[in-house]
Amino acid sequence: MSEKIVVPILGESITEATVSKWLKSKGDNVEVDEPIVELETDKVNLEVPSPSGGVLGEINFEAGSTVEVGATLGSIMGSQSTSKSDKIEKIQATSETQADNSDNIIKLDEERDTKLFDNTNEEENLKKQPKKTINEQSVEEVLVLTEEVKNDEKVKLGKEKVMSPAVRKIVNENNLNIEEIKGSGKDGMVLKGDLLNLMGIKPAPSERKIKFGEEEKIKMSRLRMTIAKRLKQSQENAAMLTTFNEVDMTNIMTMRKDNQEDFQEKFKIKLGMMSFFVKACVVGLKLYPAINAEVEGENIIYKNYYNISFAVGTEKGLVVPVLKNADEMSFADIEMNIKILSDKARDGKITIEDLQGGTFTLSNGGVYGSMLSTPILNLPQSGVLGMHNIVSRPYVINNEIKIRPIMYLALSYDHRIIDGKEAVSFLKTVKENLEDPRRLFLNL
Repeated sequence: MSEKIVVPILGESITEATVSKWLKSKGDNVEVDEPIVELETDKVNLEVPSPSGGVLGEINFEAGSTVEVGATLGSIMGSQSTSKSDKIEKIQATSETQADNSDNIIKLDEERDTKLFDNTNEEENLKKQPKKTINEQSVEEVLVLTEEVKNDEKVKLGKEKVMSPAVRKIVNENNLNIEEIKGSGKDGMVLKGDLLNLMGIKPAPSERKIKFGEEEKIKMSRLRMTIAKRLKQSQENAAMLTTFNEVDMTNIMTMRKDNQEDFQEKFKIKLGMMSFFVKACVVGLKLYPAINAEVEGENIIYKNYYNISFAVGTEKGLVVPVLKNADEMSFADIEMNIKILSDKARDGKITIEDLQGGTFTLSNGGVYGSMLSTPILNLPQSGVLGMHNIVSRPYVINNEIKIRPIMYLALSYDHRIIDGKEAVSFLKTVKENLEDPRRLFLNL
């Protein structure tokens, strides 16, 4: 008797996948619901569980093969009575057995056990021990402490390099690692000639060149190919335009600093930046609904719900989970859901449902140090907001130059349905709510 291993339904608009790898080999014993093969789709990787317990028989598609939904990947031979119904019966039987054996539970002898915590004898023994005088204790402690200090000083002195001012200048200007330089002067003093010799040494080839040679060719993953395809479609199909603005992040940073401890204590999550941006964008999307819409043929579909996509960088590429109904979330809800979805993405546990239904995207290149960029639309969405790094810059306030933490914002939008006035006004609204975050609580 055998049972087929079938490619499951993979989600909306996904009809095929690539067999990434088999987690079990032919002839291996498997249990029901145990992952046996990993599939790679356009959006996520997923594991296909065994439909029953037994032995992995035929493998119809090897790693790298493209399979359609419903295709038979292989089969499970035999039976080990490990189906789901069998498991349920076993659990029920075990529970009943435990209930019947309730009389066999060992009861503690209260009188005997209380003696384990009786400290009377211990206290008497302590009283009998001879006490050290204050002088004896002090001498011991001082001697030990002095010895530790001496040893610590020796370690520090041993690591220091003796250099002249001229040599130190060269080291600082060229960012040289002084620990790698062997001084040829008296008492190991580093001389100018030592630096010149070091700067004349040719560096070794890169580790990748040694390992892989001059060039290496690797087939693109299905996820990477899909990303490339979607980005190209976005450029070809949408009339994309980008507008920019800058935000003074002083008030947000102050609010986070003043309330971080209380926020974490109450909600068990750190108050980050993303919750402020999500809230500010939702306010703007409600005021300018075209930015939350999409083009479908000759029609415009206005979305009256606010599902905010946010980009997460993983080892396998960019993944864009979705905060469903972000307008109905509190700051704490947003931060918790962002953390959950980000962890799932990095651990390879993200699902198709987690990636579908977005109406507007946030892309935070600032975490990688980006100063400014023009983000590409995540079709069929019509708007994406690029966030960048926060840098202290001169900023004019009341005709006075102040140093402020400034972030550049970039809004890319589909000019087919969004006019410049709407885009600029939306970004201005986001800026105003970020610079005065109290507005987010007052619904201004």
